[in-house]
Amino acid sequence: MAFIVSARKYRPVKFAEVVGQEHITLTLKNSISTGRIAHAFLFTGPRGVGKTTTARILAKALNCENPRDFEPCNDCENCKLIQQNRFMDIIEIDAASNRGIDDVRSLRESVKFAPVRGKYKVFIIDEVHMLTKESFNAFLKTLEEPPPHTIFIFATTEIHKVPITIVSRCQRYDFKRISLDVIRRQLSAIAEAEGVKIDEKTLTLISKRADGGLRDAESFFDQVVAFCGKDVRHEDVTRLLSVIGDDIYFRVSDAVVFKNHSEGLNVINTIYGNGWDFTEFLNGLIAHFRNILTVTISGKTDFIESAVEYKEKYLECRESYTTSDCLRILNFLTRSVNELKFASDHRLKTEIVISLLIGFEGSHTLSGLISEVKKKITENPAGSFEIREKPVDRELAEPEYKIKEESKEYYKTPPQKNSSNAPQSPSDIDLIKSKWAKFEEAVLNEKRFTFGDSLSHMTPSEFSGSRLVARISGQDAFIIIEQNLEYLDKKASEFFGIRVTFSLVKGDEPAARIVKENHEPVQINNARSANSNYDPQLKQIIEKYDGREYS
Repeated sequence: MAFIVSARKYRPVKFAEVVGQEHITLTLKNSISTGRIAHAFLFTGPRGVGKTTTARILAKALNCENPRDFEPCNDCENCKLIQQNRFMDIIEIDAASNRGIDDVRSLRESVKFAPVRGKYKVFIIDEVHMLTKESFNAFLKTLEEPPPHTIFIFATTEIHKVPITIVSRCQRYDFKRISLDVIRRQLSAIAEAEGVKIDEKTLTLISKRADGGLRDAESFFDQVVAFCGKDVRHEDVTRLLSVIGDDIYFRVSDAVVFKNHSEGLNVINTIYGNGWDFTEFLNGLIAHFRNILTVTISGKTDFIESAVEYKEKYLECRESYTTSDCLRILNFLTRSVNELKFASDHRLKTEIVISLLIGFEGSHTLSGLISEVKKKITENPAGSFEIREKPVDRELAEPEYKIKEESKEYYKTPPQKNSSNAPQSPSDIDLIKSKWAKFEEAVLNEKRFTFGDSLSHMTPSEFSGSRLVARISGQDAFIIIEQNLEYLDKKASEFFGIRVTFSLVKGDEPAARIVKENHEPVQINNARSANSNYDPQLKQIIEKYDGREYS
């Protein structure tokens, strides 16, 4: 007897044998039992999930002479003729090759005739979305009001291509993707019937390769048996179907945990040596870390489609990865897959991706650092941290004096106790003067263009509390320093390590008359100061470069 492929040899012949579509088979059986049979059915779903098979079983059940529990008996004459594709009242049409309007017109003419042998005349139109727009339009009236003895069953994998006017005239049934466990059980039953020795891990690999299609899985099974014979090994299946096994992905996740860059390069070399696609590898790695994520969140493997052996390994990964780790890795790998599309060297790009992935620091490390900082803060309250800076100047450090705080604060920066520039008593104006040259240099390093030589006209004269009285010679220098007084206050506070508020005195006038209190404007008796266009900085530039001012 000639060989028959498993997809045909083990094709279901009654509703109970259709796996993974119980919601549809039960509905159809109930429709038959109650006599509520629609005149048009539309079966849609992925490839290889049982659409055409269910259509044939429905047609057989409607015309069976001795139905059993509303299932075809498969023993009567009608059932046997249907099984042999010789029943005249069931017409199966491939819309991909009979898509023209003339074919639809011929179909409309045949609809008028009564069934020859059975109770119903059933038209099964496969891949109905391939019909032309004109063909669909010609079908509308017949589909809306067909003869009572006629039933249409449409099957399609692309429901979005079927006009809504056709969909609305049919009962729609959506076939779902068959789960991996269901496919694996079906393949195991076929292997047992065929006397093929194959383990559960290999069956899982074939089932995953089928991607939810039982017909594809049965085709892969036939291919594997043809290659391996009656004893199927996992390594042979991996090589034959070019499928990347879960072992490869676990090698990568283990390398990430142990920071083993060498193992990452070995995995890439294995991928390259077997001719596997790098894009498929990264997509599989995303699915792998998705599985780890589900385990870390739920603590169980109910959301994972894999062999039992690998499910136990996923449970072990829960101790090595956190939810934050998985989310960061998934985000990185998703971007990397998109970047790989535009890379000229896929191997090099994948090596970089895996090296960066292995170099990732776990989020628990960051959390540990944060916890350590919080612990330090708890042990050392604010202000008690030891600040290590330059060696303390002995002249300024010997006297101990607590600087009086003024009621009105201009800066929130706390005093730096150990600063080498900080004066220690009101009599330290001489010490401030000794540091004044360095202070000028620090200011000019930041704002030389703003101040020019104005600071050379500024001399500290008195220091009381936090107020530093500075005398300024020269009208232009006085204006420039006054305009930038807030900056000088802040800079002096940082430099000397205490809060400093400048009070400006012009020339030799007494401090009681012209002291700049609380940064209020100073009245300057100069005709040019009333002119809003007067700019002392511009004057300095003109004098320095012997220039002229043009209005």
